[in-house]
Amino acid sequence: MKNIFLIGMPSSGKSTLGKRLARELHYHFIDTDRLIIREEGRSVADIFAQEGEPYFREAEARVLRTIKPGGSLVVATGGGMPCFHENMAYIKTAGVSVFLDVPPHTLAQRMIAHAQQFPSDAPERPLFNAGDQALLDNLRQKHEHRLPIYQQADITITGNASEHDVLNRLGDWL
Repeated sequence: MKNIFLIGMPSSGKSTLGKRLARELHYHFIDTDRLIIREEGRSVADIFAQEGEPYFREAEARVLRTIKPGGSLVVATGGGMPCFHENMAYIKTAGVSVFLDVPPHTLAQRMIAHAQQFPSDAPERPLFNAGDQALLDNLRQKHEHRLPIYQQADITITGNASEHDVLNRLGDWL
């Protein structure tokens, strides 16, 4: 069975929706950030702080290429993963890509709510600080910059989507 890659900005719902979708399809769920954390033995924030973003992007590409076509996986990618090292092209050859297109103001609301509910998780988003006054502007800029890559996805889902919405759109892709 084909892999399903969920792409989109941080807080677009890739992990939450991905777990539900995997359960519904009887697929396995994986989160590429979790794979990197396991491989590196440190958090994403620590990787960024100690090695910088270029090193992290290389680790993403390395982990992504361990995912082979036909694995019956639902894969939640990191928000920037499709935008570096020809990762989007690899994603498209390794499965079906689904772009979760959530407006920046909704992303900001989710990040702020998450940071309030789980303060210890805040450092896990090194490019977006929920307490930053410029959070919304930063999200808008990143969204606009990444949109041409994200729009290469096989399927685009806008707004809040359920696993049933995604399943309906996946249809013949699987």
